[in-house]
Amino acid sequence: MKPSPPIRFGIFQADLQAGELLRQGVKVRLQQQPFQVLAALLERPAEVVTRDELQRRIWPSDTFVDFERGLNKAMNRLRDALEDSAERPKFIETLPKRGYRFIGLIERQISSVAVLAFESTSGDQTQEYWADGITGELTTQLARIRDLRVVSRSSVMRFKNTNTPLQEIARQLGIDAVIEGSVAISENHMRIHVEANLIYPMLDIRCIRRHQF
Repeated sequence: MKPSPPIRFGIFQADLQAGELLRQGVKVRLQQQPFQVLAALLERPAEVVTRDELQRRIWPSDTFVDFERGLNKAMNRLRDALEDSAERPKFIETLPKRGYRFIGLIERQISSVAVLAFESTSGDQTQEYWADGITGELTTQLARIRDLRVVSRSSVMRFKNTNTPLQEIARQLGIDAVIEGSVAISENHMRIHVEANLIYPMLDIRCIRRHQF
């Protein structure tokens, strides 16, 4: 698997593989445990990461420490590094007795993408060429974008009519994002639904754009 690019939010940038936090390009001093808390939150943005999950990940059962004190100290240091506060959070929201949630806007640079074969939902197999044509045209247009690697159509076609999860498709193709969609034709109308999915480091997928035409 190719290395995941850094995750940007506000004036900060987190490199989860290198374990580094940067503020406007300058490295921020942050100990390992606060950074691990940040990584856990960034891997699941907008979702609640429970205190139990953080304990299992960062303070395993064979580690003899005061978990509550350790977590509170790590969170305080993390908030100091991010210039954040529990009362008016910009990045990390506290859910009392439950856990924490990353609420900041994440910016992720997309350097590679694949366009999956669009699905024809008209129920008429003779109209499938419209879906294939739109798939090919979108692939061609994206390939014109400088510094964006677009997987060839021939390499993507093996996933047509399969139930392969998007995360696995991205892993096999070594890409940051997957575009999928559908085409429906009825009488003189055509509806095109496009969905772009950004593959987050290590764990999850989030749909970042949905469009209908």
